[in-house]
Amino acid sequence: MSTVSPTRQHSPAPSPTTHAGGSASSAPTRRRPALDWRIRFAVLALIWGFSFLLIKVGTHGFAPFQVTFGRLFFGTAVLAVAMAVRRERLPRGLRTWGHLMVAGFFLNALPFSLFAYAELTIPSTLAGICNATSPLWGMVLSMVALSEDRPTRRRVAGLGIGFIGVLTVLGAWQGFAGVDMTGTLLALLASLSYPVGWIYVRRTLAGSSHSHLSLTGAQLLLATLQLAVVTPLFTARPTAFPVVPLLAVIALGALGTGFAMLLQYGLVAEVGPTTATMVTYFIPVIATAAGVLVLGEQLGWNTPVGALVVLAGAALTQSRRQP
Repeated sequence: MSTVSPTRQHSPAPSPTTHAGGSASSAPTRRRPALDWRIRFAVLALIWGFSFLLIKVGTHGFAPFQVTFGRLFFGTAVLAVAMAVRRERLPRGLRTWGHLMVAGFFLNALPFSLFAYAELTIPSTLAGICNATSPLWGMVLSMVALSEDRPTRRRVAGLGIGFIGVLTVLGAWQGFAGVDMTGTLLALLASLSYPVGWIYVRRTLAGSSHSHLSLTGAQLLLATLQLAVVTPLFTARPTAFPVVPLLAVIALGALGTGFAMLLQYGLVAEVGPTTATMVTYFIPVIATAAGVLVLGEQLGWNTPVGALVVLAGAALTQSRRQP
């Protein structure tokens, strides 16, 4: 789970963590990083997979809006440092800032808050699996909003398979017994928010002359300001700052949002968006393992089986016919 940059996407409905499909402008020649891309790929998958555990731990000491605000604040701080080091400037133009305000809401403020509220009542494992449904939502929305994105039999089949996977995770044959439907719906709405934001970004900011780092830094800054306004209205000021939840929120923002985005951009620039999107399929696996091993969350057979079915469906919805 992560944030999304307002840059050109490689497909209308990218995976829920492939949030930077490409640079909005032609990037200058860059030196190859010293660390192999496969290692950075694995680190990115681990960071985003553990994000759901960090959200759960953060909500043990703070209100959901406070967790989200802290996440955005520390994530923005990391990107601000990166911009200062690279001597990047924030974008200009009221129209660009207006589009970034909307992007920050749908790609950061809203889904981050929904996941935080969802994990008050559902396990982090289930939240991670719900996040993997984002490509399924994206395919449906892209067929409606993007005229150039036509459905194929393979992609429609992927949508149906993914839906079956969701029902398997939730134990539909048992009448959804033992599943908090409110929390689950909040997590599914969070996953829906991402493709809404992607499609908006594609229509408004693709091809921007500003660098992806500049656009994303501004996007996170605006999302942080949105939470700075909302949080005091719905939550009381914390009277204590328990160490473990506080460290979880700091890690969620600095690593799971800021540093992870920098890793992602490096991967996209080096190996391309198609390879970088594959990180999506490792995230629910890591989130599930983290929830079970670290938090001791219970795991029925239908959860991992359903998750694999969801991922298979999501992979089909992202497939393209080879020329």
